[in-house]
Amino acid sequence: LKEIVAIYLEDTPQRIAELGTSLAAGDVGTFTRAAHSIKGSSSNLGASRLRAAAETLEHGSKKNGLTGVEAGIVTVKLEFAAAEAALRIYLGN
Repeated sequence: LKEIVAIYLEDTPQRIAELGTSLAAGDVGTFTRAAHSIKGSSSNLGASRLRAAAETLEHGSKKNGLTGVEAGIVTVKLEFAAAEAALRIYLGN
């Protein structure tokens, strides 16, 4: 489990960065996939608030494209910071 948590903590910031770069590029497909990835991995680790925030981005981008997603990205970043803090305690670092 600790290995899975470590991979999650390494991978999720990359997916969050993808949200920003795909937004800047206007790439809805990559944005939606990044949000979906964050949603799934967060769900697997019990980070339910982060999962919900990513799900909102995923569904919103499918329905409306990238219009108005900036606030959702901020929410994802904040929720990841909270999840990361809790998971680092679990890891002991």
